[in-house]
Amino acid sequence: MDKEIYNLPNCLTMARIFAAPIIVFLLYLEMWYGYKIGAYCAFGVYFVASITDYFDGLIARQQNLITNLGKFLDPLADKLLICSVLIMLVHLGPEWKVPAWIVIIIVCRELAVTGMRAIAAEMGEVVAADKLGKAKAMAQSLAAGFLIFHYPLFGWDPRPLGQGLLWIALALTVFSGGNYLYNFYKKWLKSTEN
Repeated sequence: MDKEIYNLPNCLTMARIFAAPIIVFLLYLEMWYGYKIGAYCAFGVYFVASITDYFDGLIARQQNLITNLGKFLDPLADKLLICSVLIMLVHLGPEWKVPAWIVIIIVCRELAVTGMRAIAAEMGEVVAADKLGKAKAMAQSLAAGFLIFHYPLFGWDPRPLGQGLLWIALALTVFSGGNYLYNFYKKWLKSTEN
């Protein structure tokens, strides 16, 4: 049991979960004291946490360490990281230019799809991430990164790129969420007919 819990991919995933409150704390330092270093450190932690998302899956597949715990924790870690960062960016105020209504839609979609996956699991179905879902996750991750690192660097302002990516993430969030729910509804209808 310990081997299933404490293998390297699961430890990387848990590190991503623990990164979320650290990023929030660093962004609070930025808000309370106006230190740029808070945003820079938050971006650094966020960047490292985001990289672990790639490596935990890669290592799990290469070393045949795919576990039920890992299947549960990996999407949970992604959602905790993205949602906590986006909510914090709204809290930091209008200077960060993250509209609350966009974050509400993103969080609601993540909750709806997570609930749908739980119901599907009860029915013995596994709802894997599709291309739209993966594109959505990438757009959300990049948008959050550029918005955390919001100070101009060498004359370049990352905020417009982060805001543009956030709008793309919003569109992909809505379309991928609708696609997941529609496909699940079709499977559910078939199961009730049989």
